[in-house]
Amino acid sequence: MTLVAQGKVRDIFDAGKDRLLLVATDRISAFDVVLPTPVPDKGRVLTACSLFWFGRLGSVIPNHLISGDHRVFPAPFDGDPDLAGRATLARTADVIPMECVVRGYLAGAGWKQYREDGAVCGVKLPLRLEECAKLPEPIFTPTTKAAEGHDLPLTPDEAAELVGSGLYHRLHEVSVTLYQRMFQRAYGAGVIVADTKFEFGFDRETKELTLIDEVGTPDSSRFWPEEAYEPGRPQPSFDKQYVRDWLDASGWDREPPPPALPADVVDATASRYRDAYERISGETFDAYRIRSE
Repeated sequence: MTLVAQGKVRDIFDAGKDRLLLVATDRISAFDVVLPTPVPDKGRVLTACSLFWFGRLGSVIPNHLISGDHRVFPAPFDGDPDLAGRATLARTADVIPMECVVRGYLAGAGWKQYREDGAVCGVKLPLRLEECAKLPEPIFTPTTKAAEGHDLPLTPDEAAELVGSGLYHRLHEVSVTLYQRMFQRAYGAGVIVADTKFEFGFDRETKELTLIDEVGTPDSSRFWPEEAYEPGRPQPSFDKQYVRDWLDASGWDREPPPPALPADVVDATASRYRDAYERISGETFDAYRIRSE
């Protein structure tokens, strides 16, 4: 096995013939630091969510997925039970060096930017919006794609300079369309997609613009229960905001080394991740695990 890259959560292996095997681990990160405590089955939830969305967004743009079935992976990965439900075989792509973030609600880093200058990534917004307010329309707020440290917000002009004007406008259009499709499906299941991140590349075989990495997971999206939504305050969530909140309350200064997570925080986080998948997909996580074995 040749390890091509290791991210905060994923280990990526060379699977031969312009193929990669992406393995979602149970590692969890916050504030760009990997925490020492894993969250059980987190990697499988991320993979389950991505497989669900890849299967429903293909009419908008091609994606890099070949299969999530470990039984058809090439050697030496074929039939490995440890990979069941947590790995995907994908085509290689030349990655575009920009994180494509779409926001439908004003939260997180977007809320912080808005309070400072009334705009998010250079996009001016109406005055006197509340925290977590629904925006008049989804906005495209890309960032840099940092190998280490923090991704930095990009204005439209900065993003266009980074990737080229034509590609910038194409990514803007596709990202907002993907977000709208996701929002409609999730909202019908009682989940608000407040914001989400997409990554794209050019498929090395077809040369087409392609959706890559993960999509619609609790790591890459901010998910809120629709029934509890109330603007003007932070929202309960199905993502790792619960972990971020605990870390902030712990007094950690956001610099390595991070503290270990207590068992109750781990259990509550694992439950939130599973709940996100189950609500949106309409399938129990246990059913996904059995189907993946």
